[in-house]
Amino acid sequence: MNKVIPLIICMGVSSQAMCDNFKISSRDINDGELMPKSQEFTGFGCNGKNHSPHLSWSGAPKATKSFAITAYDPDAPTGSGWWHWQIVNLPASTHELNTGAGDLNAQTAPKTSVQIENDYGFQGFGGACPPAGDKAHRYQFTVHALSVDKLDVTPNSSGALVGFMINSNSIASSTLEALYQR
Repeated sequence: MNKVIPLIICMGVSSQAMCDNFKISSRDINDGELMPKSQEFTGFGCNGKNHSPHLSWSGAPKATKSFAITAYDPDAPTGSGWWHWQIVNLPASTHELNTGAGDLNAQTAPKTSVQIENDYGFQGFGGACPPAGDKAHRYQFTVHALSVDKLDVTPNSSGALVGFMINSNSIASSTLEALYQR
């Protein structure tokens, strides 16, 4: 059974109950549990399939004009974490991304979406690859409901800039936090 982490942030919404309905779930990963090898990166000593997980969401505020999704590892030994995925400009009518949507070659993400260069240095999803023997890392998959139709960013915009643009226009967010260790 999929679990939903109770990390829901709501801003500028007149009723907290409206925001409490914003939920993210997945058929591939579960909150607080280890992700399967299919979400592991291919490279840097890792040999997974590098598939972005299936994600679906519901209950976004009515004022939502678009969505953004981020996948972030706050435990990466970098001093600033690790951006595994940032996909923006998902239409408000989008409520699900299939497994592998983070692969640009698959062309399954909405055509209006923009996949930002991740910290591995390429556009799209870059899977988990914590240092061998390190503690389990947390991978935070967050769906952001945005107050604008489109963020003015490019695939080569920095993760920090995209994060700023997302946070500046976010009216609600919901996070599923999975784990990975090797």
